[in-house]
Amino acid sequence: MTAADPIPHWPGRMIGPVHVRSTPHGPREQAVFVHGLAGSATNWTDLMDELKDTVTGHALDLPGAGFSPAPEDGDYTVAHHARSVVELMEHTGPAHLFGNSLGGAVAVRVAAARPDLVRSLTLISPALPDLLPRYGPVRVAAAAVPRVGEWFAGKLRLLPAEQRINASFAMVWANMNAVHPVRLADAVEELRRRDDVPYAGAAMIGSARGIVAEYFRRGEDNLWRQAARVEAPTLIVHGRHDRLVRPAMAAKAGRTFRQVRLVLLPTAGHVAMMEMPRVVAAEARRLISETRLGNAPLAK
Repeated sequence: MTAADPIPHWPGRMIGPVHVRSTPHGPREQAVFVHGLAGSATNWTDLMDELKDTVTGHALDLPGAGFSPAPEDGDYTVAHHARSVVELMEHTGPAHLFGNSLGGAVAVRVAAARPDLVRSLTLISPALPDLLPRYGPVRVAAAAVPRVGEWFAGKLRLLPAEQRINASFAMVWANMNAVHPVRLADAVEELRRRDDVPYAGAAMIGSARGIVAEYFRRGEDNLWRQAARVEAPTLIVHGRHDRLVRPAMAAKAGRTFRQVRLVLLPTAGHVAMMEMPRVVAAEARRLISETRLGNAPLAK
């Protein structure tokens, strides 16, 4: 590895039903990281490195993603993913919870249901219900239609892994040229491995259907109503060039979460923790410090 190369991904192990990658045991403060749709624990590698002197980090592969096996009951709903995160946090103890995209929706549900486990909440482009979804979510919704999703997944697998990864990164990064070649090669290799996993397609489609269902959920279980119940100090980060989640949703988040600070990154896309981990780490470190001192951000 040369000085210019990114660090290797953190080693992983099974903790209960999920595969978890952790930084070496260090600070007493714990953090748990939840990835988005079609992602994995490795989405957090660089941010975890930036924060390793502040928290001991644990990034899980959600059920059916990464190296985690499929759930026995085939349940890929946001609620089931949230239960998996709760099980991990019962193992780690109270922790600072991070979520990106789908993982942000999962994290909101965890924080609302188990305030005793969540010391602070950092959401990066969270997939909270939006009446004006962008092109990317519309594609996710189409993939969630019965039989259409399976057909679409089958067609995609016919394309070379490199082509699929390039298209995916071009969608979630603001600047595709900023992706380090090592990280691109890692992603291609991982996709080839996933192509040989028998439940990979079902996991992807099931999780897509799970997040689409949340956009139409009503009543007390609606994610925005869940967000209003969150007690933990909250940081919400959006990238101005996000093609999947509208940055304008930050305004609604600011009105909904009880204690919240909003950060808009002018040169980031959908995965700011991968695009500019140092910047996101600085904001998260500030939140963690405020939480430790009992100084909540913008308490309302």
